[in-house]
Amino acid sequence: MRQYRQSEPVDFVIVGTGAGGGTLACRLAEHGFSVVAMDAGPYFRPLEDFASDESEQTKLYWTDDRIVDGANPLQMGGNNSGKAVGGSTVHFAMVSLRFRPEWFKSRSLLGYGADWPLDWREMWRYYSEVEDALKIAGPITYPWGPHRPRYPYRAHELNAAARALADGCEALGIQWTETPIATLSAPRGLAHPCVYRGFCTSGCSTNAKQSALVTWIPRAIAAGAEIRDLAMVGRIEADNSNLATGVHYHRDGQWRFQRARNVVVAGYAIETPRLLLNSATDRFPAGLANSSGLVGKNLMVQSNQAVWGTMEREVRSYKGPPSLAITEHWNYEDKGKDFFGGYCYMSQGPLPQLWANTLLSARGLWGPHLISEMENYNHVVGLKIVGEMLPQEANRVTLADETDQYGLRIPRITYSWCDNDRRLIDHSLAFMTEALEAVDATDIWRQNDDTCHLNGTARMGNDPLTSVVNADCRSWDIRNLWICDGSVFPTVGGVNPSLTIQAIACRTADRIKTMARRGEL
Repeated sequence: MRQYRQSEPVDFVIVGTGAGGGTLACRLAEHGFSVVAMDAGPYFRPLEDFASDESEQTKLYWTDDRIVDGANPLQMGGNNSGKAVGGSTVHFAMVSLRFRPEWFKSRSLLGYGADWPLDWREMWRYYSEVEDALKIAGPITYPWGPHRPRYPYRAHELNAAARALADGCEALGIQWTETPIATLSAPRGLAHPCVYRGFCTSGCSTNAKQSALVTWIPRAIAAGAEIRDLAMVGRIEADNSNLATGVHYHRDGQWRFQRARNVVVAGYAIETPRLLLNSATDRFPAGLANSSGLVGKNLMVQSNQAVWGTMEREVRSYKGPPSLAITEHWNYEDKGKDFFGGYCYMSQGPLPQLWANTLLSARGLWGPHLISEMENYNHVVGLKIVGEMLPQEANRVTLADETDQYGLRIPRITYSWCDNDRRLIDHSLAFMTEALEAVDATDIWRQNDDTCHLNGTARMGNDPLTSVVNADCRSWDIRNLWICDGSVFPTVGGVNPSLTIQAIACRTADRIKTMARRGEL
């Protein structure tokens, strides 16, 4: 791997190497730019560093101190953020879904949220590019939305948990399909297919999972990029000409400075605004890229409620990836809703420790009651949503007075559900309950308060008064400062965001290449 000198200004320094930063590093390097991509976490080698051990694999999560408040404080950590090269994709559930086309103009077409400054047809092309890069395994035809090409790899066989979802959908008269996921269903080079060991969300020790760590990052290195791990970026330097000149980062026990012609922030929806706010100067007292006052605002998670039951037959839902079957019925069907937005729901396969923690936190089980319930583990069946929660300026990331181990102010994360969020959740819980009842599940109960995925806090738009970056992820205020991760989302939709983040990163890289050719950088 090439290594650049700190005193040598590279074309791009990228902060974060997940779905946004890792993808962008690859594509910019392949376009011929010099790139240094930094990550606060280690550069793990899955074959050597990952274990089939839930406790051991918590090393993949961002567990630094954060303060949470609001009416519905968020649970932070393993369910929504990562600290390793590859970011959250190292432990994501691999579900790879496209946005419904209308969501890119949800305000204009559906009456809620905010319009994106992107055209769905252009995004459709980039979705196909990312799906091919990750060798997504999915169904031959997809039941919802415009026509799309066949997925690169065949869908995985359904496990018993997925079959329960399929049977429930058929009983209720709605469509379902195999979930498009980023794990191999056939060999890819030296990587063999998924062996259905079930440790997907704790890292994958076989390299079947096609995370940024094993897809985009190796390509970036081959194209000449440097991946600088264990490098915590604390501040972006900006000069009197309103240009970013590089980043201050902590590595090997000391602060260092990397010069750059362009700076890209790709730290996801919490660390991205934290870095911009911590980089305030006399010229930018409210933080960088914040003339709109929207940096840190419109934080959005997604609802992640579940319904669980017990089957007479063995399910053993841990066998295979956790979400092998899905329905997007309520993403594409607008009739019969008392809420804006949509949700999909998927089959579930929690590992034993996660399941025990779920029983403890959601049902208060402990001691002999917990042991008794764990004896039913192999018979548990579950359905879980990814639901759209609406952008609200009051949901935000600000800086607390407390500091971390680097002397940096830590983020304060404020979150409250709105009435629309509650109506969506209530609808989903009732519908999933019907689906489990239809397959004769018993002892059905609801998990009411879970959330997942972090988006917003630096939204893109067409107007510098109402957005932080433009459609190309370029800051309105500082022309060589870019933001490329889920924080640019104006809305979140009812699907997992990773595919859209990667598609945006590919588009941004191509736009940068075009601008460079025209002399517009």
